[in-house]
Amino acid sequence: ITKVFPGVRALDDVSFGITPGRVHALVGENGAGKSTLLKILSGAYTPTSGSLAIAGEQRFFRSTSEALDAGVAVIYQELNLIPQMSVAENLYLGHMPGRWGMVDRRELHEQAREQLEVLGEDIHPAVKIGSLPIAQRQMVEIAKALASDARILVMDEPSSALSPPEVQRLLEVVRELREQGMGVIYISHRLDEIFEIADRVTVLRDGTHVDTRVIGELTRERLIEMMVGRSLDEEFPARKVDLGEERLRVRGLSR
Repeated sequence: ITKVFPGVRALDDVSFGITPGRVHALVGENGAGKSTLLKILSGAYTPTSGSLAIAGEQRFFRSTSEALDAGVAVIYQELNLIPQMSVAENLYLGHMPGRWGMVDRRELHEQAREQLEVLGEDIHPAVKIGSLPIAQRQMVEIAKALASDARILVMDEPSSALSPPEVQRLLEVVRELREQGMGVIYISHRLDEIFEIADRVTVLRDGTHVDTRVIGELTRERLIEMMVGRSLDEEFPARKVDLGEERLRVRGLSR
């Protein structure tokens, strides 16, 4: 895939592939091209050149709905849910079950409950999204993708607003989806999660494809070097700073 904006080549002949039942991490510094590639996969952008194929069939997405119909669901860092609507309404927005032109609330709630149970979530379908904590909203987003019969799930920084226990629950769900045969693209700056959950990792740098490797072949240090393009002695090197005059002194502070 190549994507050119006026004055900027955001992606330069990038190749990327994922197989069913695998978690494929996509990493790179800010500006590496991850978001652009994600938007092409989701149908938000069209590529300048190149091709996209799902199960061997060439596809061209002109909208996000076409990508979703093809089985590609994207969960963005900013969750795409409507706080004023219920969990069930968010899950099936655009394709709610109905009879005689009216929404069948009983069937809607039953279908929503089944999708949430697949993820092991005990959330009442009638609860408003806005009343749920971030971790449960994240699970609703995943259930929403499953409700659309997604075959490829793209997760963009899914753990950025979660606590450590919530992150572990998220990773458990990702493992369960992998076992069910879904292909998961996992985008994260948190390398500990990458090494814990991913089967393979693709590194982008400055809009180019650096390499795709089995995660077990890499160390944390080597992965960082691939991302930044140079050898690093320290991941967070100390900065030398000349100390100035004393600005503040506190004694006997208590509360």
